[in-house]
Amino acid sequence: MAIWRRPFSTSHSTSTVFEQEEGEISDGSIKYVFEKGGNDAPATCQEATGAPVENNSPLGYSVGPITIIFLNISKMVGTGIYSTPSAILAGTGSIGLSMIYWAIGFLTSISSGSVYLEFASYFPSRSGSEVVFLEQAYPRPLYFFPTTFAVQSVLLSFSSSNAIVLANYLFQCADTKGTDWQVKGVALAGYTVAVLAVSFHTRFSYLLSNGIGVVKVLTLAFVAITGLVVLGGHTSVADPQANFRTAWEGSPTPYGLTNALYRIIFSYAGYENAFNVVNEVKNPIKTIRKHGFIALMIVTVLYLLTNIAFFASVSKEELQSSGTIAASLFFRAVFGSSGAVRGLNFLIALSSFGNLIAVLLGSSRMIRECGRQGVLPFTSFWASTRPFGTPLGPYFVKWFLTALMILALPTGDAFNFVSDLSVYPTAAFSLAMAVGLYVVRWRRRKANLPRPQFRAWDPVVIFNILVQLYLLVMPWWPPNGGQYAGDVSFWYGTYVVSGIGILIACGVYYFVWSKALPKLRCYELRQEVLNLGNGAQSHKIVKVPVDDVVEWDSTHDAVGRPLDRGVTNSPHDEEKAARASSEN
Repeated sequence: MAIWRRPFSTSHSTSTVFEQEEGEISDGSIKYVFEKGGNDAPATCQEATGAPVENNSPLGYSVGPITIIFLNISKMVGTGIYSTPSAILAGTGSIGLSMIYWAIGFLTSISSGSVYLEFASYFPSRSGSEVVFLEQAYPRPLYFFPTTFAVQSVLLSFSSSNAIVLANYLFQCADTKGTDWQVKGVALAGYTVAVLAVSFHTRFSYLLSNGIGVVKVLTLAFVAITGLVVLGGHTSVADPQANFRTAWEGSPTPYGLTNALYRIIFSYAGYENAFNVVNEVKNPIKTIRKHGFIALMIVTVLYLLTNIAFFASVSKEELQSSGTIAASLFFRAVFGSSGAVRGLNFLIALSSFGNLIAVLLGSSRMIRECGRQGVLPFTSFWASTRPFGTPLGPYFVKWFLTALMILALPTGDAFNFVSDLSVYPTAAFSLAMAVGLYVVRWRRRKANLPRPQFRAWDPVVIFNILVQLYLLVMPWWPPNGGQYAGDVSFWYGTYVVSGIGILIACGVYYFVWSKALPKLRCYELRQEVLNLGNGAQSHKIVKVPVDDVVEWDSTHDAVGRPLDRGVTNSPHDEEKAARASSEN
């Protein structure tokens, strides 16, 4: 049942699916190539400068319906629901508006998810989600979006906030409060274990994510059911309905509302995680559409019920000042200081660990796809899956940057600052992606290409555009208490300026790499296909002297393969030959 598609798309017959598997076409200005992946999806028709389709995924095809559900759930249900209710309540000012914001999170996620799904319908054999979508929506200026998004993705690939929350809950398990450096040490150790857990076997990584995902759902369901028991007056909580009688007391501020929406976006981040592994999914569009929606519905219902549980058990004042341990206050209010509280805190710590696993799996594919575009130095470091069939290069980079952020930032400010910083540049690229969907539609109509399997409703896309604009404009509004009255101990707009600085750094890198240096050193950039073994392919950007450009262009096709490679050297034929050889 196409649940996601029905309310948010226009239905099209299956005759619109591409039947052509290989070849090239041109609309006069843009050249498109057809390439077939090995995931039972229609042929991908993409602009020729895009990274080549991997006909046989070097990461395998281990992602099925259950894994899709738990990939998304494990990324959504991590630290957000247990750590952000305090900030969301403080930002909205009232219990009632806080609950509305948690419901709005579903709407923002479903609208953004529809944009992702239509893009994936165009490019069903390319993992990496935004990397691919921006690359294809804006092929000109050449390599601009691949370069800028790649730099941003690498710079913001840390998970220090989630690791710190993991450490805080582990200390709660021990019924103690660690010093700043003790928390840093535990956070770094926890993240290191997570990286090692996914580095040696892809299928094991998914099975681990699924297993922890089940624990996450059961833990959150336990909290939700316990909250209903509390509301019924069957626990030691004196007046479980007190907060609900004054649900609308409190006045929000523009800064508070924006800050709360940032926390909501952070808490729901993960609804798109399965799009990062599209080329590892058989029949990806139908499978992700259905099971991605199921995951989002499960999480939304559990989020709403969990907040009701918190509001029924803990006073509004305590929740607003609880920081990142709102769940611990809930457990203590309901169960006292018994050993059960430590066990429940451990389950939340395990949930945080599962979030680290899910983020590693998804974002490593995104970073790998950035490397496959050829715009980052040391192409094979990013794109190779040797020796274990896993993206070790992206894993190492994520570990290094996460360790750096854990050690550099004070733990008290790290969670709020990092969660804010991660949203601002993401909103800029999400805005470009949503607008780019109309660009892709226009270009494909111009080239007379068939419509996709899924097409999002225009009102849904426009709503997504408006949300991204809000996230970019409103953070400039200062808090009522002055410039230092934000959710961190320093200037409230630090994350905004830092986010803009990252975007500017991306642009500067692109200008120097693709414009200034080629002009100064008299060369032009061209792409060639790099085969890395085990089915892994990548583009490599090479420097061709100006005097040799004409010859290069005449001896290479639009993708970057030599024209004299022979009929058996196309990627599709190479994979056929490899399979035949292995069978013999």
